[in-house]
Amino acid sequence: MRYYIIAGEASGDLYGANLIEALRKQDPQAEIRFWGGDAMAKVAGTPQRHIRDLAIMGFVEVVLHLRTVLGNISFCKKDILRWHPDAVIGIDYPGFNLKIEKWAHAQGIKTIHYISPQLWAWKKGRLKGMRSYLDRLCYILPFEQDFYAKNNMPQATYVGHPLVEIIQGRPDDAPLFPEDKRPIVALLPGSRRQELLKNFPGMVRLAAKHPEYHFVVGGMSLLGKAMYDRFLAPSAGISVVYDQTYRLLSQSFAAVVCSGTATLETGLFHVPQVVCYRGNGISIAIARALVGRRINHIALVDLIDDSNVVTELLQQDYNDRRLEEEFRLITLDDANRRRMLDDYRRVEEKLGSAGASLRTAQTIIDTIAK
Repeated sequence: MRYYIIAGEASGDLYGANLIEALRKQDPQAEIRFWGGDAMAKVAGTPQRHIRDLAIMGFVEVVLHLRTVLGNISFCKKDILRWHPDAVIGIDYPGFNLKIEKWAHAQGIKTIHYISPQLWAWKKGRLKGMRSYLDRLCYILPFEQDFYAKNNMPQATYVGHPLVEIIQGRPDDAPLFPEDKRPIVALLPGSRRQELLKNFPGMVRLAAKHPEYHFVVGGMSLLGKAMYDRFLAPSAGISVVYDQTYRLLSQSFAAVVCSGTATLETGLFHVPQVVCYRGNGISIAIARALVGRRINHIALVDLIDDSNVVTELLQQDYNDRRLEEEFRLITLDDANRRRMLDDYRRVEEKLGSAGASLRTAQTIIDTIAK
């Protein structure tokens, strides 16, 4: 069968690579055409569009790049029609993928969305449309089961979280810095350009106060070395390793993490963390107005456990004083570190067993067969 897969962000690229391998295990004749990044390219060749050109986040940011977004939508539709896939599979990236899936359904193509939009937080009104044009919705967070059961979404299927299998299957790696005996603190400032601009400077200032730790940035080559260098003076004493986030986390004593998938990755590696996020003020205000009081957390580990597993420093709370306070709690307060590690284990239990990619692949194949 022919599968047209669209991933628009770094996490989706990682999940997409595992999904492609799982599809090929269950369908040896599988033909793959995709939008994605380097992880998917390693297993499926050249993407039609690379995620470096797609990762736009926030209401204001989308408006500013509207011409690019509309051009990508137009290209995608034409490319799908030329290739005639059996199914279009959108991985997360809902602002783009749901539009394509709605259109593809009207063309008579099977549509599967993998990684549910956060409808339990906002835009619940999307449910009605999604019921009509999605043949299958594969969701990955355990608490979403109640949401879809209560909201009559019969085509929604829980497949488990792909990070469990990805992290459990990581290879053992040699030390990144064998000559430096200081404890490593991972800095994960985000996978998008605008996240880096807003969140990285505060992390750099924190590092300057603590020469007793080796601060190491989990950099992403798709953003380019120059993006990191603009914040790092030669004397900053901060190292950058590119595209080795898991190797970095496996050797870290603590971490400062920009909100996103990285918060769960850090938790699954059992690294105490403080989560911080500063975004465009207008976009954040719109998001808060839409969400209202429906959710109390943004970090995935907190959402999954519905508790304050980690501290979240958002917008004005993300300042040098508060970051310093929380950093001391995750590095010097042994009781707090033990409590956080216990909470991480509870999150792992809620996520369940590995095998999400294989379950998703089988669900996709069954959906096409119907």
